Amino acid sequence: MIARPAGDPGNLGSLLCAGPDPDRVALVEVTPGAVPRTVDFGTLNAWADAVARGLLRRGLERGQRVGLVAANSADFVASYLGILRAGLVAVPVNWRQPAAGIADILADADVALVLCDAPRRPLCPAGLPTLDFEQGLPALLDHGSFAAVQPAADDAALFLYTSGSGGRPKGVMLSHHGYRWGTRVRTQEVDLARHRFLVAAPLYHMNALNTAQLALTGRGTLVLMPQFDAAAYLDALQSQRCTWITAIPTMISLLALETERLRHADLSFVERVRLGSEPVGARVLESARTLFPRAAISNGYGTTETGAVIFGPHPGGLPTPALSLGCAQPSVQIRLVAADDAAAPEGVLQVRSPALMLGYHRRPTESAAAFTADGYYATGDVIRRDAEGFHYFVGRADDMFVCGGENVFPSETERLLERHPQVMQACVIGVPDTLKGFKPVAYVVPRTDARPTEQALKAHVLALAPPHLHPRRIVFVDSLPLTGSGKVDRKTVAGWANASNLDPAQATDYPPKGASPGAIAGVP
Repeated sequence: MIARPAGDPGNLGSLLCAGPDPDRVALVEVTPGAVPRTVDFGTLNAWADAVARGLLRRGLERGQRVGLVAANSADFVASYLGILRAGLVAVPVNWRQPAAGIADILADADVALVLCDAPRRPLCPAGLPTLDFEQGLPALLDHGSFAAVQPAADDAALFLYTSGSGGRPKGVMLSHHGYRWGTRVRTQEVDLARHRFLVAAPLYHMNALNTAQLALTGRGTLVLMPQFDAAAYLDALQSQRCTWITAIPTMISLLALETERLRHADLSFVERVRLGSEPVGARVLESARTLFPRAAISNGYGTTETGAVIFGPHPGGLPTPALSLGCAQPSVQIRLVAADDAAAPEGVLQVRSPALMLGYHRRPTESAAAFTADGYYATGDVIRRDAEGFHYFVGRADDMFVCGGENVFPSETERLLERHPQVMQACVIGVPDTLKGFKPVAYVVPRTDARPTEQALKAHVLALAPPHLHPRRIVFVDSLPLTGSGKVDRKTVAGWANASNLDPAQATDYPPKGASPGAIAGVP
């Protein structure tokens, strides 16, 4: 563990304070069709103190959980900071799921109180104390100065619930100390005070919450949208002159479809674009470069359990390759472990750092299984390291399937498909096959006005990769389903294949056995 600096109160909610410039703009809330709402640092700091005092006056005790069921807003940010300052635990909840799912999370976290916005109030369980931002929060506020509660090293600051791809969502317990460490490392990398950060991804997700915390800690300006909408996002980006964005690759794909708006847009003021939360392919990278011609574009990586600080620049100053995650951050220990538990240039990434989670709430067995005996967290992500020490995402170990004795990572085939000039986005799943075990099947979103054919895309993949990676069936769709955090929802896509009885065995293997991919007509 890294010791806290002398005089540092240690509370994550206190990274933002009034400072020497309380009139400086901290946050701009941009809601389509409404006048932007501006909050300065002094006001936001006092607001967070008032929330903390009000929660304790209400009788909540240190360590109790407070749920947040709301779209992005200034109220959300002030409430989040106040919860932390009071020594309570913030539980931001994915409100895009059904009410039963929200109730399950609130019950699992054993929340004592829910803070919500009016549109989301009907989603909150009837028997749980609930205050909405419009009426309940103003009555809760207790104005006055407040000394933030100093947490112990292992005190949780927040629970972030994972998407539950392997079953029910798990509550990841994150400490004040670990989250503060990660934020401080990133604020030391660059001067953030002159930047304007646009956040439209939901604050119940690590990606957006990290960016919001980073912007406010670095004394930058946080421009906050209630949720992502491509057209509104482009409008906010231009009207607020945002210089720094953090985006899920799907967001970039959706922005690229706004061809008419982009024809009249000038986004040359954007300086930094950080992509993350799902794999970044060449097509998304090309779109980002076209959209933001003067921006430095980086490929971020982090899990809810590890935090966002794992990779950084090359220690010798070598430029980071376009699709690389970077090299190991100096304060973080990483290793790649192959199937035989040996260190290897490609394997499951294991991480040890001050930002690691405390564990999964109420899941001691799963918590213990997530860590190695020497304290590394096993991410489940397969990573490749090249000779210069740069790392690349290969795929999720639990997404991998075996086709004819060969390992197939869906993200590899997706990246190959997205290199085709007529493909915007792809999702690949393994469909059971009596002969091969599983075969890759792709659902593809074509680029605007493009009309790719199944045969042409198969030939494209075969020209670039071994035959086992090519999709045996390709289904063209207008869009792919998304999870509440904006990632492609693979479970729903797999359900499409099952519902339509999509059988890859009905398709003729392509190319004919023994044929060379280079001999196939139409291969680029």
